[in-house]
Amino acid sequence: MVLVMTSHRLERLFIYFPSRELAGNPGNLGLSYQDLAFVTEDHLRLHGWFVPCEGARGTLLVFHGNAGNIGHRLSWIALLHRLGVNVFIFDYRGYGKSEGHPFEEGLYRDARAAYQWWATKRQSSSEKLILVGESLGGAVAVHLAARVSPAGLILQSTFTSARDMAKTLLPLGLLLPLTGVRFDSEKEIAQVACPKLMIHGTRDEIVPFRLGRTLYEASAPPKWFYAVANAGHNDLLWAAGTEYGRQVQSFLSKID
Repeated sequence: MVLVMTSHRLERLFIYFPSRELAGNPGNLGLSYQDLAFVTEDHLRLHGWFVPCEGARGTLLVFHGNAGNIGHRLSWIALLHRLGVNVFIFDYRGYGKSEGHPFEEGLYRDARAAYQWWATKRQSSSEKLILVGESLGGAVAVHLAARVSPAGLILQSTFTSARDMAKTLLPLGLLLPLTGVRFDSEKEIAQVACPKLMIHGTRDEIVPFRLGRTLYEASAPPKWFYAVANAGHNDLLWAAGTEYGRQVQSFLSKID
């Protein structure tokens, strides 16, 4: 038990940078939304938002990156919503208003709980579910996609595995194996059959472009890769401009 606690603490030290305070909500941007609370299989209460779009044929279930919380993704939420889809975004355990502390298996449980909310509340409406993963959230999205068969998967600035990321963070990365963290998307994406769109900045200073490209090569078709020229990790939307929306809209139009 001491070893497990130590590894989880190391994991939180190196991987997760949550923020508890929400800087705003979709209402600040004039969007109607539903404040959500749902419970994981290990009895933690998670918080999220469902932003409906009239006439939407699908819902984007968004898994954000390892820093901040959903309140820091308002402009992204609005951008996605303008594409004519519902947006469902939530905070992992330990982020925002969600209970608990983050660790790899915990994030997978959180993903299953979010999916179960959608399956219970929305699936009967015949709307399609597209998973969207940003950075670390991409690994969570891939893990879920390999198990629930979504209509589509969008990965943004995502890596191949925790081991590969550790190699880019030397010398601190040498400690990552002590955490037991895997986030092995390169292995799991082979089990994802749905259409996939992968987006990556060519100058990403946190998740190297080559890792995004390697993950793409490891995946099965149908798939598309959108390289955002001169974009880093945190300025991708700004660097992409209106082309981002066009690329995502084009992908959504290809999903049956």
